[in-house]
Amino acid sequence: MGTIQVNNIKLYAFHGCLDEEAKIGSEYKVDVEVKADLKKSSKTDALIDTVDYVHLNLIVKEEMAIRSELLEEVAQRILDRIFREISMVKKAKVSVAKINPPIGGNVEEVVIILTKKR
Repeated sequence: MGTIQVNNIKLYAFHGCLDEEAKIGSEYKVDVEVKADLKKSSKTDALIDTVDYVHLNLIVKEEMAIRSELLEEVAQRILDRIFREISMVKKAKVSVAKINPPIGGNVEEVVIILTKKR
């Protein structure tokens, strides 16, 4: 078993419960970690034998572009697509962070972390 991480994917999106969040948007940071059997790819040096992190990044970008009120829903959609589209993934963790959330305080970020396994 091995681990592939795609960290600090920076995006601008329009998630949140407030009307202003839908209009002005916010900065987000997403981290993805997947576990899969990487023995074959470590020997063959072939992209087809591993989890393509370009594919992981594409899933994150596309799902983050779909507006949701809750970050939990966005993270779950990302996880569901990873498992639907990349059969060799056995376990995944997705972290979605909203940078400078509008919660009436000096808060750097709020983070939702979800995990899923086959």
